[in-house]
Amino acid sequence: MAGWCVRAVRQSYSLVASPALTRASPRLLCTATQQKNGHGSEEAEKSDQSAAEALLMEEKTKLEDQLKDMTEKYKRALADTENLRTRTQKMIEDAKLYGIQGFCKDLLEVADILEKATDSVPKEEVTTQNPHLKNLYDGLVMTEVQIQKVFTKHGLVKLNPDGQKFDPYEHEALFHAPVEGKDPGTVAIVTKVGYKLHGRTLRPALVGVAKAP
Repeated sequence: MAGWCVRAVRQSYSLVASPALTRASPRLLCTATQQKNGHGSEEAEKSDQSAAEALLMEEKTKLEDQLKDMTEKYKRALADTENLRTRTQKMIEDAKLYGIQGFCKDLLEVADILEKATDSVPKEEVTTQNPHLKNLYDGLVMTEVQIQKVFTKHGLVKLNPDGQKFDPYEHEALFHAPVEGKDPGTVAIVTKVGYKLHGRTLRPALVGVAKAP
């Protein structure tokens, strides 16, 4: 009986002192440490990821603001360019239309002389009895008609506002006087006809305006 007890004690001691069990203990401690450290690493990794996302969002916001600002500047630049193109085109068109106004003003003097020459011929003497005067008068009339056709072709239109309401944009009043049979504010007398070039007054008509007695 005593021998059996001694053997049982020895077996128990050898089991406790077994190298396998001794080696297993550090492994268990290492595993626990790794699990603890792993949990901390995950938290640190999540924290770093959140910080990186915040930086990315901030950078994204800055880029979006820059893009918006550049887009607005681009749109303004396009609008300015379009306005400049429109103004330039308008200036070119006006130059084409009104570039001849200096030449037209000079020709108006010729037209005035022709009109005065025609009006100065006594109409009662323009007969076949006086062929030389008749031919001269007919030539003057034809020349005046032809020059008015040329004027019309190039957008130059005569203004003879007799009896019309006075318009300061088209007429220049030389005097105001009561005129029988004329309403106040209307053109009573035209001393010199005016002209418009493509709708723009080139030379206002010189007129006398009727006023109330």
